[in-house]
Amino acid sequence: MPEERIQRRLAAILAADVVGYSRMMSEDESGTLAMLKQRRQEVLAPLVSQHGGRIFKLMGDGVLVEFPSVVDAVQCAVDVQKGMAAQNAALPANKQVLLRVGVNLGDVIVEGSDLYGDGVNLASRIEGLAQPGGICLSDTAHHHVASKLSLDYHDMGEQSLKNIAKPVRVYSVGPGAVSAGSDEQPQQRDKPAIVVLPFTNMSGDPEQEFFADGLTEDILTELSRFRELLVISRNTSSRYKGKAVEVKKIAKELGVDYLLEGSVRKVGNRVRITVQLIDAVADRHIWADRYDRDLADIFAMQDEVTSSVVATLPRRVESATRERAANKPTENMAAYECVLTGKLLHHRSNKADNAAALEMLERATKLDPKYAHAHAWLACTLGQSWVNGFCADRDATWNRMLEELQTAYALDSDDSDVHRILAAVSLARDDFDKATYHQERALTLNPNDDLVVVQQGEVLTWLGRPEEGIDWIKKAMRLNPYHPERFWNHLGRAYFVAHRYAEAVDAFKRITALDHTHHAFLAAAHAQMGNQAEMRSHAGDVLSLKPDFTVESYLPTVHYKRPEDRDHHRASLLKAGLPA
Repeated sequence: MPEERIQRRLAAILAADVVGYSRMMSEDESGTLAMLKQRRQEVLAPLVSQHGGRIFKLMGDGVLVEFPSVVDAVQCAVDVQKGMAAQNAALPANKQVLLRVGVNLGDVIVEGSDLYGDGVNLASRIEGLAQPGGICLSDTAHHHVASKLSLDYHDMGEQSLKNIAKPVRVYSVGPGAVSAGSDEQPQQRDKPAIVVLPFTNMSGDPEQEFFADGLTEDILTELSRFRELLVISRNTSSRYKGKAVEVKKIAKELGVDYLLEGSVRKVGNRVRITVQLIDAVADRHIWADRYDRDLADIFAMQDEVTSSVVATLPRRVESATRERAANKPTENMAAYECVLTGKLLHHRSNKADNAAALEMLERATKLDPKYAHAHAWLACTLGQSWVNGFCADRDATWNRMLEELQTAYALDSDDSDVHRILAAVSLARDDFDKATYHQERALTLNPNDDLVVVQQGEVLTWLGRPEEGIDWIKKAMRLNPYHPERFWNHLGRAYFVAHRYAEAVDAFKRITALDHTHHAFLAAAHAQMGNQAEMRSHAGDVLSLKPDFTVESYLPTVHYKRPEDRDHHRASLLKAGLPA
């Protein structure tokens, strides 16, 4: 008789087991068994089903699950670990159920409902390398999910595994992606998690269904560019389409902090789009907006609304998370919360707040040494200290800033903030080619980040293209209506370089607390317009705030590429009566 042909298929395999199972059983056998049964029924089984998986083997302390998609397998692993962490939060350490999880994509042998072969064995071996509460991926699994799931991956190098012929490269998923955020373990949460729920079509028009789905997907895709957010995948969020929004339930299932929901309604030749950002922990709305647009160009409208939502949302999340952090004891703040506080202090641009920002950002890098975003913002704040003379040793500060930037770049060369800050540093050195390269890279990585967009305007201004710079700065202001006040400073400078003095004055006057550099621009602009009284008043304010001010010592702090722009600024300051 002919030999029976072995049935094979490609599958994503998730392997998980309980850490310390033998100890738990010896201490409380019946309680441990009851706990594991409860976790399987309430956490594991629903999430496996939700992500399209199939449990094909249960052991006393472990489970093997098959998925047709490796993206779903990894997202399920993340969500399971979040669900386990959420249920562990109220338990003492010796009662907590901690899982190790491994995921592999490989060839498996099918026998009835069971699966065998290296594809299964490798997932089990990789799982043993995971930290308690952690996840490890094979190289093949990582290759397929790295560009699709925004997680914190760490290369563990090649690993020799029992009964596996060749060494296998393994990646771990950083704890910030899977932690439920415990006060006792602040290092386990370095970014807030958000889910973008499918937008609801309120029109009853099937054509608007496609528009609503497209808008949801575009917002989710663009939001994923912000490295400071963990954005739940589309495959996961799409399972809530057409269902009533139960905030607490969704938050618990996905382990998220925030939900974005929205609706689309067509009325005649107009479309109304509403969006709402919900704090899932407090179950309250923290931001909402409405967009009324003509249907003339539906794709242009989709792009415009996407940009507006995506530019505003991360700053609203930052603000809400900062409010939460303000209610915690300082010693319990997580790395992400330290970065938020550091950013807020940095934006105030004074010596005392700069020093406080450095403290918070130093702490963030100690809580999580591999947190690229924290290193980038520490470099940014050191740069602010260097530019404004807040530091005692300028050379040491400059060198430390470069070290932090190099660290950030090595950890995550695709973080738009890293390139944004490298561009700013290059400008400070008058290295316009490098500034242009890093700025364009930052813009490519995240074209909806208002800080990147406003800096595009700033760079163009220094390159001698102020009219283009004005357009970019105004775009940043439209993108983020809650923009920092310093955007007016960038706009005022661009108008001044463009010889649009009245508009420059109007921009600078929108700044609440004017410093000596603002007064210098105002004095120069009024001098060019022939407003003698205003000119003298602002020139006096310059010398009052900085008695040792001279034009020649000030000009190196503004970074013009074209000599004629520098000459124009020098002549304007001298015309205002400021000392040479």
